[in-house]
Amino acid sequence: MDLVTRYIAAVQRELPENKREEIGRELKANIMDQLDALAEEHGEISDADIAVALKRMGRPRTVAQQFVPPQPVIRLSYMPIYQYTLFLVLGLLFLLQVAETTVTWLASESMGLIRYVLTLTVGFLDEAVFGFASVTLVFWLLSRQTDGSKPCQETDWHPEQLPDAGPGWQHISMEDIFTDLATYLFLLILIWYTVWMPPEQLDNVRFFISDQSHLFLKWVSPLAMFGLAAGLWQLKQRFWTRPMLMTNIALNLALVTATLVLAASSPLLHSDVAQWQGVFSLEQLERNARIALVIIALYPAWEIGRDLFRLRRF
Repeated sequence: MDLVTRYIAAVQRELPENKREEIGRELKANIMDQLDALAEEHGEISDADIAVALKRMGRPRTVAQQFVPPQPVIRLSYMPIYQYTLFLVLGLLFLLQVAETTVTWLASESMGLIRYVLTLTVGFLDEAVFGFASVTLVFWLLSRQTDGSKPCQETDWHPEQLPDAGPGWQHISMEDIFTDLATYLFLLILIWYTVWMPPEQLDNVRFFISDQSHLFLKWVSPLAMFGLAAGLWQLKQRFWTRPMLMTNIALNLALVTATLVLAASSPLLHSDVAQWQGVFSLEQLERNARIALVIIALYPAWEIGRDLFRLRRF
């Protein structure tokens, strides 16, 4: 019976100290019942038979978890609000990082597009780790409370306020919302850099589009502001409705039109391309920029078709 004693001791080591004796006695009685039944069926049993019976019961840690299930880091009742808070914090940190990196990019003489992407990625990951750790720590402390309180009472909701039943596509993911918000924020910073940038830095900025194209972007910049407002509306609603779909169709239609008009404008790029001499000519850059704008316009055009199809399904 030395194997049984060792097995019970191994299980007890995986248990809280205040429950080891009680669970150890219960486990021993259970094992002995099984061994007695085995002895009645096969006669005298050996250590090998005992080892087979214990192995059938499972590893000591698995058995201990059956008696005392491991407590999750975040209490299950807090998980919905924890996930929502985490996505919200990470989304806001991403927007702030986009704004900070874009400002640095415009004010820098040496930061290229590749370095911009790397700086944005590394900066966001650094902030995301801190944000994830902070949010998780707060909810871990809340989960360690012993009063059993929940983030909200079960009576703090009303069935009448539930949205209508609908297909899965009506749910708006936070990833899509914050991606759109970051895009519109980037465009606004890029278009209106002359407003917030100090005069001594403006002389060092080499903007790649022509003054005519820049003026056009200023005229259509209310579309980006409208996109920010629509994104905040989606963040609050989190559910596609008919008015929201119609608004998104109108916004994307205006974006497609503005992008194609910009692609057709001439000159599109700034004439000072001395840094590109020997690599690309101005004509090649103009042609590639127009192709890039047409490709960019395909995405909101696709969203128009998608939302029209969804609108018909209401």
